[in-house]
Amino acid sequence: MVTEPGQDRQDPVHALAPSRRAKSSSSSSSNAKRGTKSYLSQIANLPPGADQIESNRIPARSERARTPHRSPAMASLTLPPAPPNPRQDAIDLHKAFKGFGCDSTAVINILTHRDSVQRGLIQQEYRAMYHEELSQRISSELSGNHKKAMLLWILDPAGRDATVLREALSGDTMDLRAATEIICSRTPSQLQIMKQTYFARFGTYLEHDIGHHTSGDHQKILLAYMGIPRYEGPEVDPTIVTHDAKDLYKAGEKRLGTDEKTFIRIFTERSWAHIASVSSAYHHMYDRKLEKVIKSETSGNFAFALLTILRCAESPAKYFAKRLG
Repeated sequence: MVTEPGQDRQDPVHALAPSRRAKSSSSSSSNAKRGTKSYLSQIANLPPGADQIESNRIPARSERARTPHRSPAMASLTLPPAPPNPRQDAIDLHKAFKGFGCDSTAVINILTHRDSVQRGLIQQEYRAMYHEELSQRISSELSGNHKKAMLLWILDPAGRDATVLREALSGDTMDLRAATEIICSRTPSQLQIMKQTYFARFGTYLEHDIGHHTSGDHQKILLAYMGIPRYEGPEVDPTIVTHDAKDLYKAGEKRLGTDEKTFIRIFTERSWAHIASVSSAYHHMYDRKLEKVIKSETSGNFAFALLTILRCAESPAKYFAKRLG
């Protein structure tokens, strides 16, 4: 199950702790079943912004070797690191695949230190040089969670989201929290691309699968969040902000029971900038954080959806950084 935002966790890719010879490793079928759920929860935490966060990591050893040496006289100069060479990366990956077994450590070190654009260029170079798809070679050389993670990692963000959503919404091990987090942490433009990609890959509408596997207020907020256009800019109307804060108070703390419809309306129709302003206004007006109100007035996956939207609205960079650990 996906942990709640705000909890520290390992890097979803590096947490897989690769062994050098992945093909020679084996595990019991029971461990494999447990690993599938764990893997889904880990990889689902990779937002589109993860590519930018990952690219800021310390370069891998092979990457550092290509960084120009600076003499003491140049110590005061700040030189940018040498950009990765997609052709050389493709060659290094091919070398890692050759011989007995596969050097999975080298494969993971290269791919996890490249952003989405760089991984796309590597795949182009690999296809041109070796006349095969990198994904096919990874599929044949790696196994278990290593293979699943790398096959997802080389996808573009929308493709990765669509694939994880499909796995989270199908089979006997549905992970509704993973699906909820992906949907509620994406912008309207990202959601549109994700829905198009989902239909293109799987021949069914994401809304249909969400409607089939969820229910109640959880279903209502997910479908509304995916379907309602929202402004993505920074401007807010203070008058509407104050009005929404009052409406949330009336829908929650002021009454016996909770008016979930009001929470759904505001959280699915307003922009992230607006929701962040509502949260600040609520705290100022009623001396209580909106996050605590959500936790006390709602529960389950519905509460998780509201909290994910709120935390992304208040600080998407902080939210994504915490999810990547």
